[in-house]
Amino acid sequence: MSTASELVERLERELRPLVTAAESAWWDAAVDASPEHEARRTETAIAVSDALADPAAFAALRAARADTGDGTDPSVARRVAVLHDWYAPNQVPAELRRAVVELQAAVESEFAQHRGEIAGRPVDDNEIARILRTSDDVEERRGAWEASKTVGVAVADRLRELARRRNAAAQELGWRDHFALALDTNELDEDRLFATLDAVDAATAEPFRAWKAALDARLAERFGIEVTEIAPWHYDDPFFQAAPVPAAADLDAVFADRDLEALTLRTYEGIGLDVAPVLTRSDLYPRAAKNQHAFCTDIDREGDVRVLCNVTANERWMETMLHEFGHGTYFAEVDRDLPWTLRTMHALATEGVAMLFGRLARDPEWLRVVAGVDPDEVDRRATALDDARRAQLLVFARWVLVMTNFERGLYADPDGDHDARWWELVERYQLVRRPAGRRAPDWAAKIHLAVAPVYYQNYLYGEMVASQLEATLRRDHGGIVDRPAAGRALVEHVFRPGAARRWDTLVTEATGEPLTPAHLAAQLA
Repeated sequence: MSTASELVERLERELRPLVTAAESAWWDAAVDASPEHEARRTETAIAVSDALADPAAFAALRAARADTGDGTDPSVARRVAVLHDWYAPNQVPAELRRAVVELQAAVESEFAQHRGEIAGRPVDDNEIARILRTSDDVEERRGAWEASKTVGVAVADRLRELARRRNAAAQELGWRDHFALALDTNELDEDRLFATLDAVDAATAEPFRAWKAALDARLAERFGIEVTEIAPWHYDDPFFQAAPVPAAADLDAVFADRDLEALTLRTYEGIGLDVAPVLTRSDLYPRAAKNQHAFCTDIDREGDVRVLCNVTANERWMETMLHEFGHGTYFAEVDRDLPWTLRTMHALATEGVAMLFGRLARDPEWLRVVAGVDPDEVDRRATALDDARRAQLLVFARWVLVMTNFERGLYADPDGDHDARWWELVERYQLVRRPAGRRAPDWAAKIHLAVAPVYYQNYLYGEMVASQLEATLRRDHGGIVDRPAAGRALVEHVFRPGAARRWDTLVTEATGEPLTPAHLAAQLA
C-alpha cells in the first residue's frame, strides 16, 4: 500500500498534463470562439473530470486524509486535503459529469459569440458600456441596456439545466445542492458566509440608501425626469455593479490617450514586480468571436500566465488591467518549488490582491506618481476621488448581496420563478426599480452563473482582504505605490506560499490578524 506522499505524487503526475491541456484549450476557446475550439475545450475538460472521478483514487485520498496526524509532513497533508476537495465533486456517473461540461462549454461559447443589437445594429459590450456611460439620449440608453440582456434569453434554459445537473451531481454525493458543495469544497462555511453578508447588509444599507438618493436626484435633473421615473438604463452599468459617472470622479479623460499597457507595467515595476512576461502572452484588445470579459489564467503552473481583456482607453479598463495583472503577478510569483498541487491559491486571496491593485486607478498617489496627472489637478479632485472609492465599495457590496443570494436560491430551486426573484433582490439590495411590465431572464445575462458558479462570495471576501492588506502595507511600508518593500512583503507573505496554507491562515500570517470586515468598514465610513 502506497504512502500518502506516494499517493499525491502519483495523482499529480496523472493530473498535471490533463489540466495543462484543459487550461490551454479553455484559453483558445475564449480568444477565438469556434466549433473546433469548443469541441477541444469540452474534450479536455472531460478528460480532467474523468481523471478526478477515479473512485479508487478518491478512496485512497479519503483514507489518507483520515490518517494524517501529528507525524504527517504538513505539505503532504495539505496536498491530500486540496486533492480530496478537487476529487470529491467528480464522484458521480460519467454521463452526468460530461453533460455538465458540455452544457457549460456551450453556454460560454454563446457568451463569446453573442452580440446584442441596437436598432438592428450589432453591438459589443464596450459599445454598450460607452452608451450607458456617455449618452444623454434616453431611448439610446434603453436600447443599449436591453441589448445587454438579450444573451440571457439565449442561455437561460441551458443555465437552468446546468443548475439541475450540478445539483444532481451534488446530491448524488450527499450534499444539499451544488451551492453547499461548492462552499464546502472551497474551505468556506455557509453559516459564516451568510453571517458576513448580513453584517455587510446592515453596515451598508443606510449609507447606500442616502448615497443613492443623492445619485438619483442628480440623474433626474440630468435627464429631465422625476426621481420615480428613473429606470435601470439611467445608470452607467447594465447590472449597476459600478458607481456611475455622476457619483464618481470621472477619469475617462485622464486615460483617453494613454497607453494602459505601459501604465500597468509601470505600476508593478514601481514595487519591484515584472509583469512584462505575462503581458507578452496576453490577449488584450476586442475583436469578433472573443470573450468580451476579462480574466487571468495560469496555463501550466510553470509560469505560462496570461490575461484576457478587451481594452479601450478609459477608467474602467485601467482598473481592470491593474486588477487582472494583480492576479497575474500572484500566479507568476508563486513558489515554483512547491508541489504542483499547491502552486495556486484560494480564490478569495487572489481576488483580494487583484482588488488591492485595481483600486489604484482612483488612488491620488498613483495618479500623481504613476499616471503623471498634474498634482494640482489631483488635489482638486481629492474629495471626489475619496467619494468615488467609497461609492464603488458601497455599490459593489450591494451587488454581491444580490448575486450571492440569487445563486443560493437558483440551486435551492432551479425551476423557480427566477425572472421575478432576480428583480426582487435587485429592488431590495440595489434599490433599482424593475421596468414596468418587464418579464425576461435578465439574471441569465450574468456570465458568472455559467462559467464561475458559486464564486461571487469570493469578491466580497476579496474586498475585505484588499482592505486588510492595504491597511497592513500602509502601516508597515507607508503604502504601496513605488514602494518595493511593499512588493517584497506581498511576494514573501502572500504570493510565494501559494495554497500551502488555508486561506484564513494565510491572511492571518500576512496581516497579523484574522480576516475581519473592520478595515473595509473603515473605508466605507
